[in-house]
Formats: sequence, structure tokens, C-alpha cells
Amino acid sequence: MHAERTLSDPLPRVLVKEKIAEAGVELLRSDFDVELGLEMSDDELAQRIGEFDAILIRSGTKLSGELIERAERLKVIGRAGTGVDNVDVPAATKRGIIVANAPESNSIAAAEHTLALALALCRNVPQAHGSLVAGEWARSRYGGNELYGKTLGVIGFGRIGQLVAKRALGFDMEVVGFDKFVAPERFRELGVEGVETSEELYRRADVITIHLPKTADTVGWIDADAIAEMRDGVRIVNCARGELVDLDALLAGLESGKVGGAALDVFPSEPFTAHPLFERDDVVVTPHLGASTAEAQDRAGIVTAEQVRAALSGDVVTNAVNVAAVRPEAMEALAPFVPLCEKLGRLAQGLGNGAVDRVEVEFHGRIADHDTRLLGIAVLVGILAGHTEEPVNLVNAPAMAEERGIELIELSETTADDFTELVKVRVGEVEVAGTGVGPRNIPYLVGVWGQSFYMPFADHLAIFRYADQPGMIGRVGTAFGEHGVNIVSAAVGAEASGEEAVMALTTDAPVPEAVIDAIASGEGFFVGRAVDL
Repeated sequence: MHAERTLSDPLPRVLVKEKIAEAGVELLRSDFDVELGLEMSDDELAQRIGEFDAILIRSGTKLSGELIERAERLKVIGRAGTGVDNVDVPAATKRGIIVANAPESNSIAAAEHTLALALALCRNVPQAHGSLVAGEWARSRYGGNELYGKTLGVIGFGRIGQLVAKRALGFDMEVVGFDKFVAPERFRELGVEGVETSEELYRRADVITIHLPKTADTVGWIDADAIAEMRDGVRIVNCARGELVDLDALLAGLESGKVGGAALDVFPSEPFTAHPLFERDDVVVTPHLGASTAEAQDRAGIVTAEQVRAALSGDVVTNAVNVAAVRPEAMEALAPFVPLCEKLGRLAQGLGNGAVDRVEVEFHGRIADHDTRLLGIAVLVGILAGHTEEPVNLVNAPAMAEERGIELIELSETTADDFTELVKVRVGEVEVAGTGVGPRNIPYLVGVWGQSFYMPFADHLAIFRYADQPGMIGRVGTAFGEHGVNIVSAAVGAEASGEEAVMALTTDAPVPEAVIDAIASGEGFFVGRAVDL
């Protein structure tokens, strides 16, 4: 719905602080009073930001909490690009200011550059160009290989990974993909074969491209061990994040002949202008050009202008990064449970082992009286966090889940046997449950794998499922002590006559995977997982 406006009402004022596509500016001018502030200094911005209802920026303007406090009229901040690192989003949220960006604006550009690098690498384009302009006709030296009939392995099957796969199919390549957060049906819809492990992809792919977010788990994803699993002569392309590929391991693979070539657009630190890789004829490098197309830059400005117009007109802001569309009275009741639902989603995902294609959420007690869609979305945020190419939030989580073929099922029951409010999350065979405790609704974990206990959530959890027999708790404590892991709290859930029990522990630091594996492989243990929230 567009807000009603009379002839006497002044038009909302929009400051376009940085250069965007002229079409975006004209779109805003059709409805609002637009000022171009391309030459406005930081001091002038601080003095005048209170005059505007909206501001549109790129990466060159920093909107700090102090500056946002001065923005008395501001209703929306538009960031023409994918990131919002230069905006104090919590400060904006506190003031009720929508922050919107253009997360899809560079997806096509990045996908096309990925294929451009793959082609350049296979056909020796830059090397042949350099040789010819230097006066050498070396036609026989730079004969290459076709993409036709080859197998492309796509690691990370989000928006960009899917666009790359579609384009590779146009080259008559066979495409296999690995992403445990994408349902098998989504792979099949695109004509791609989804594989269950990265190792299987390595064994089959002639060309590998990686499209993962940068997290603690993905840094160095392609390392010496991964390369050892790959086919001889494999070609590797990275247009995602520089930290995903261990450059020393890549160099060693090229020197040994295990890797047939590599193409890199991103690097661990940038600018990045010198490395032994740059001296090799089997390596193609570009200076982070993935999003650097005129169309992508124009698209970012136009999309962001559309978001600003929607916000000022009272319409849905589809790319908002901080606000979900929930009625104020429902938000007041449900907002305290958002952290609980995110933690339950992250825990359920961490305890699982495989692709997520269906998420079931049950709401019991007083919260079931409300429209609980916000809390279901919060569960999706927890499940997807750290596993998507762009940050996931309460606004874009449903679209991201749909892209990956994840179905969300919600059930509500206004009665709860043991708690005033209870939330259960089920992903595959994993079920976790939690509640809010006290006036601040502190998130508590009250059930895992059907066993009940009562403990506050913490940043670092270790959970074991094991045969209910004497000595098991002591074995875990001893193993943690031997490896210097400090247990902060522990709880055990076991039925009086049951054969299984579940132990949950919180620690003051992440638990090394090797410690978990050593315990879980012992007699009587069924499953062991470390989950960082």
C-alpha cells in the first residue's frame, strides 16, 4: 500500500550520497525530492543528515551510530551493493530505520567471470595474448582443452553457484554439485547431480569452482588434503573468497603436476600483487573483477533505489537486512524468542549429518497465540547462518531456503505440558527443544534427541548420544581434561528404563573436532558433535 499524501505535504527528501545509475536517480525523482551529495564532505553530512528521510550510499560513506543518532527523520538507508559493513545496522535498527541492500546485483557478473576464467585457463588465452603481442607466433605451444564433455564440480550451490552451473550446462558440460544445505530436488531441477561429499566431487571433476562463504569452517577448504583427493590434472577456479584456497598447497599441486591449472580472482589479502603463482604459465589471475561490470554496478543502484522507494511508500522492502514485516503487537510478544529459535536452528543443523530439505518447527504455549512466522524464519536463519554466500537475516532467509529447496513446516499448539512456552525444531532425525526463562526469556535447551534436561545455551556446546551405562560421563570428562578443554556446565537426559542417554556440555572455548571424534568412536557412543553458536 502506498501512503496517502495530500498536495500540501512536502515530498520525502532523499540524499544520494554516492554515484549510482542515472536510471536509479530518475526513479527516485519521480516520487521524491532528491539531492545529489556526491561532493558532500563528512562534516557537511554530519550537519545535514537530519534533513533527509532516506540516504543512498555505496562503500565510500560510513554511517556510524553517532551519525545515525543525528538522522532524526531518516526512515531508510540504501546500500548500493551486497555488503553493509559500513553501516551500523544495530544502531539503525534501534532507531527503526530500515537498512536495505542489493545482494543479487553482482551474481550474474560473478558467474560470468567464473566461466570466463575457466575458458581462459583451458584455452590459454592470456598466455597466448602475451606471447603474440610480444612478437611471437606460438600457435603450437598454446593449444588447449575444451569444456565440452568435461565435468564441472561446483562447491557451494547458492545463487552464484547455481548460475555458474546453468551456464556450464550450456557448454554441454556434466555438472556435479556439493552443498549439504541444498535439497536433492533442487539439484535435479537444474539438471545437476548433487553429491553427498566433497570427496566424491573431487574424484569426478575435471574443473572445480568454489562458491562458499568465508567462515571458520571454510577457510582453507581447498588445501593439500583436498587436492590429494582430486583427479590428476584438475583445474581449479576461485571467484568467491581468497581465503577458501590455500595458495601454498595450490602451488605445490601445480609444481607436482597434480593440478593442471588454476584461475584466481580473489586473494587472502587485497591488493595482492606478488606471489610465485603469478610467475606460472598454468595460472590465470585477475584483480577481483568478479562484480566489476557496468551492468552490475548499474543494477545495484537501480535495485537499491527501488528498495528506498518501497520503504518510503510503505511497501514491502524485500532486501531489508534488519527488519521483518511483523505487526508491532506480535513483535513485542515474539521478539524475545528470536534468539532462542536461531540457536535451536543452528544446533539442529550442527547435530545433523547431510542435506537439509525439510525443517519442522512446533510452537507450544502462549507464543502459539500469535502469527509465529517470524520465529520460523529465525529457525531458518540459524540453520543457514555461515553457509550462504551472503549474510542471512530475518528478511532474506525464506528466499534463501527456497533457493536451496528447504521446506519449512510450522505447527502451533496453545498448550504446553511442562513450560509456558516451548519450541521444538526437527531436521531429519534430529530434534531439539528450548524455552525462554525469566523476565528476559534467556534461551534454555530442554531437549535433544528425545531426552530432556534443562540448561542455558552457551556459545560452545558438545553433545553426545550414548548407551546409558555406568562410566560414560567420566570418560567424557577425562578426555576433555586430557586435551585441556574446560567444561563450564553439563546436563544429562535419560529415561528411567531407557537404553540411551544424551549428555550436553558447555565449554569456554570451541572443542577441537579431534577430541569429539576420539570420544564418539569409543565403545558405547553413538554420536558426538561440537556446535558453536
